[in-house]
Amino acid sequence: MIRFNDILQQLRKEQVQFDEAILQKAYDFSVRAHEGQKNRDGKDYLQHPLEVVSILTRLKVDETTLVVGLLHDVLEEEAVSPQDVSNSFGDEVLSLIEIGNKISSIPYKKSNQQQVESFRKMFIAMARDMRVLLVYLADRLSDMRTLQFCEQQKQVEYARETLEIYAPLANRLGISWLKSELEDLSLRFLEPEKFADLASKISAQKEERAEYVEKVKKLILDLLQENALTGDVTGRFKHFYSVYKKMERTGVDLDEIYDLTAFRVLVDSVRECYEVLGLIHATWKPITGRFKDYIAMPKANMYQSLHTTVIGPFGERMEVQIRTNEMHRIAEEGVAAHWKYKEGGAVAATGRDDQRFSWLRQLLEWQQDVSTSRELAESAAIDLFPEEVYAFTPNGDVKELPQGSSPVDFAYAIHTDVGSQCVGARINGKLCPLRTVLKNGDIVEVITAKNHTPSKDWLSFVKTSKARNKIRQWVKAEQREKSIVMGRELVEKELRKHDYSMKRAQSLDSFDLAVTELGFKQVDDLYASIGYGKLSPGQFVSHVLPRDEMKITGKPGTIGKVLGKLGRKKPSSAVKIDGIDDVMVRFANCCNPLPGEPVTGFITRGRGLTVHTIDCPQVQASDPDRRIDVEWDMQRKTTRPVKIRVSCHDQKGMLVGISGAITDADANIVSASVFSRGDKKGSNLFEIDVQNLEHLNRVIREVKKVKGVYKVERLRN
Repeated sequence: MIRFNDILQQLRKEQVQFDEAILQKAYDFSVRAHEGQKNRDGKDYLQHPLEVVSILTRLKVDETTLVVGLLHDVLEEEAVSPQDVSNSFGDEVLSLIEIGNKISSIPYKKSNQQQVESFRKMFIAMARDMRVLLVYLADRLSDMRTLQFCEQQKQVEYARETLEIYAPLANRLGISWLKSELEDLSLRFLEPEKFADLASKISAQKEERAEYVEKVKKLILDLLQENALTGDVTGRFKHFYSVYKKMERTGVDLDEIYDLTAFRVLVDSVRECYEVLGLIHATWKPITGRFKDYIAMPKANMYQSLHTTVIGPFGERMEVQIRTNEMHRIAEEGVAAHWKYKEGGAVAATGRDDQRFSWLRQLLEWQQDVSTSRELAESAAIDLFPEEVYAFTPNGDVKELPQGSSPVDFAYAIHTDVGSQCVGARINGKLCPLRTVLKNGDIVEVITAKNHTPSKDWLSFVKTSKARNKIRQWVKAEQREKSIVMGRELVEKELRKHDYSMKRAQSLDSFDLAVTELGFKQVDDLYASIGYGKLSPGQFVSHVLPRDEMKITGKPGTIGKVLGKLGRKKPSSAVKIDGIDDVMVRFANCCNPLPGEPVTGFITRGRGLTVHTIDCPQVQASDPDRRIDVEWDMQRKTTRPVKIRVSCHDQKGMLVGISGAITDADANIVSASVFSRGDKKGSNLFEIDVQNLEHLNRVIREVKKVKGVYKVERLRN
């Protein structure tokens, strides 16, 4: 049984600074809150918060964390309100308790390795303040110590959650003893028979092993001393779960586990590492294939050490790790990301994750140096995963989303159909707008309607690429449907000008033939093309109706003018368009393409085709469905205007020389502007007509030859 006075004595022994009056107040508050309650082991419930605080004391946490440990369950009691806690201990303590309660209430559902990893990240991201993590790791350890009093199904579920979430978190925080105990307790309930057998065999060897470790430590220390070396030697037994995993992985029995006992030698320099290795190998026979030099060839995560396995004293196999104190510090602080290569699994943490967990390990050490809770809060209040948010389905499946994501992003993360049919959402049981920004730990229930479709407005707030792409696909499909309707209406209007109905025109053999001749597989594709503005209705109708039945119409209206141009005006540019000979073409001012440059076309409804260079930023950001392949007709002789800037020295005859060079290159000067900058330099702008890109390059080469010209550049607009 743990008594409060025992904890106070433990704190004094550890020389932790604390206000005994505040802890006494928290203890008294907890006594009143849990009065009359029993734990599942039949003891007073108060033993649980006392055990949590005892574990936290071992971690040398600050006073506020100890108070939270004593009070972490009080809000579950009807007699205690958040205001009671705030009035007695302040908003900081209340906030830490509420965050922890929210974490513990999130449903955990075993899934694939990615889901488990996301849950771990979410756990840390929600905590923000590391003290919350420490309290709930201590809480979990206390619960695991009494798990045998629960029903079997609860034991298995709780142990699996502990093994997959809490033990790895303890490991990443560098609290190896807590991690080991959580793993051993989890194994006890997940594999009770194997655990009992393993415990029995190891316990039978415990005293013998302890004696063996002490003898070998002394032998290694004597070996160092005899060779004028100083170092620190430690020995350890692998904990149950580690031995179990080794047996499962290799398929061997306990008696065949050669590194059940391991020793670590710490020295001051790399040279001494290899000296010690030589002495170990000279004294005990090394096992072939069991030597690894991570000093000469460090792991990708910067871990460095010498590992060897030898037939040690008394014929026992033993593993020996040799490293410098600096290497040991790096490994312990997390640069080596010990958890990454020990835990295994499909999901490896990124370098960004490594930095965050390394920071947490350092923070554990900083806690021992700070003098006040406020100092610790300032250093610990962090957001470890600012780029992600972790939300849950009502069934407990975790979804990892970018920060700022909405219920729409969440819905598409579940399934495309769920996203498309999303009409609303309940977040933590409350109806919320679809624009609501999700927070870590939110439980999201998506409300769908069978015939609902996505909204183009969603594109203004969704964050995930899947949601954005699926919405865009639907919008494009919808635009196609509208273009088909518009195209059909335009064709019907054009037919009425010639006293034809759509039904009568469709009865003609030339109708389907015209669709095929114009390069379309079906009539809807043709209507869509007309609706988009790629093809004029007059052009199609002229292919359908007999010439003698085509009427000459009166003065066209505004739309008629545009469509007439689309249908009859030959492009004056040297551009060829796949499958279409007659379309209005204009050139984009943003990139001003020249014959010879790679180009693409963009269809604007009612305005024909705009030609851009293929790498133009504007066309890259445009709707791909409105792009069309075009190429230059290099057989057609035409000219295009282009602007060039000529930078030169301000001296007599420069303008004559430059204009002469342009003329000599067979280019016409459309306009010229001359500026003197006052630093004996000039800037001249010329608009010239050139035939193609090669012609422009020839003009530039000729101008550069003019004495006094030091720069010639093309201007895009």
